[in-house]
Amino acid sequence: MESTMTVTGYVGHNIELKQTKTGVSTVSFRVGTTPRMKTDNGWVDQATTWLNVVCYRSLADHVAGSVYKGDPVIVHGKVRTQAWIDAQGVQHEKMVIEAGAVGHDLTRGITVFKRSPARAPDGSMPSEAEPAPEGPSCEEDVILEQVFEDDEAGVQEEAMAASV
Repeated sequence: MESTMTVTGYVGHNIELKQTKTGVSTVSFRVGTTPRMKTDNGWVDQATTWLNVVCYRSLADHVAGSVYKGDPVIVHGKVRTQAWIDAQGVQHEKMVIEAGAVGHDLTRGITVFKRSPARAPDGSMPSEAEPAPEGPSCEEDVILEQVFEDDEAGVQEEAMAASV
């Protein structure tokens, strides 16, 4: 059984993109969450809890280009333990969240989403000369609106039938 965790909080430092020895993109950062309690004298901050987050591959690339110190984020991933031995021979361990998803916490503000370019069937990225895919076209928006209107009409018909 695997443990997962979802946390909300603020990014504690600037994100730095690195590569492993085998060329895999990676970023790690800390998310701080500070509970607040209401007292007779107003709101009081409690102790901040810091959680370590690590991202790999395309998620690491996207986080490095989208997330900055102080940003409110939501992180979801697997709970892992990282162990290492330092130069003095002392063994250390820390708990990390191996993120599967990271996003801005939209209860704290707004953001703009930009799709990453689609990969070619061989896994390569398109050249710079090729335009990146954009969001839905106006025609696609109209089609989606029609689908939602049709769904809404169907739901209303079902509700009317159920009430008879």
